[in-house]
Amino acid sequence: MNEYFSLNLFLEASITLLVIMDPPGTVPVFLSLVGRKTPSARARAARQAVFVSLLVISLFAVAGEFILAYLGIGIPALQGAGGLLLLLVALDLLTGKGGSQPEATEDVNVALVPLGTPLLAGPGAIAATIVFVRSADGHVGSYVALGAAIVAVHLVLWACMRYSGLFIRVVRESGITLLAKVAGLLLAAIAVELVADSIRGFIEGA
Repeated sequence: MNEYFSLNLFLEASITLLVIMDPPGTVPVFLSLVGRKTPSARARAARQAVFVSLLVISLFAVAGEFILAYLGIGIPALQGAGGLLLLLVALDLLTGKGGSQPEATEDVNVALVPLGTPLLAGPGAIAATIVFVRSADGHVGSYVALGAAIVAVHLVLWACMRYSGLFIRVVRESGITLLAKVAGLLLAAIAVELVADSIRGFIEGA
């Protein structure tokens, strides 16, 4: 059984990535960015964000160590860059400037940044994926299990964002405005934590 599919690695990778990527926690941020759009636009943004995240995570699963080594980039540098990027988005949400962009541009930005990356496919998820690839140690069953775990987690992410419209019916317009402020505060806290982890990583690696 383990020769073709490692159940232990599948469960470990799935649980770890679910905790790091936090599907329920993405709903407030998702709604704060696209909650005022039409249901079809929200569904499209959910698909695009999950696709971007899946693409980024898969890319780093296949060639993450080579990419980081070739560019001379460490995990702390990824954490710092992701933290600064999230901080900019958080400030836009808190100051109310996020809604001032043209709708077409906002659709593209929401799918790519910050939902697809670095919120979903962030430094933590990328680092965890690289660690699991190392632990696979060349076994086909382990690689299959890791791939299945990545896909399963992204299906959960898509479901949480795709059906977040049910939540909109409860919170209404004023609730979405409040969610934007709360999401901005949470994003700012995540950003500060990422930057702190980045600084800690540079100090420990010095």
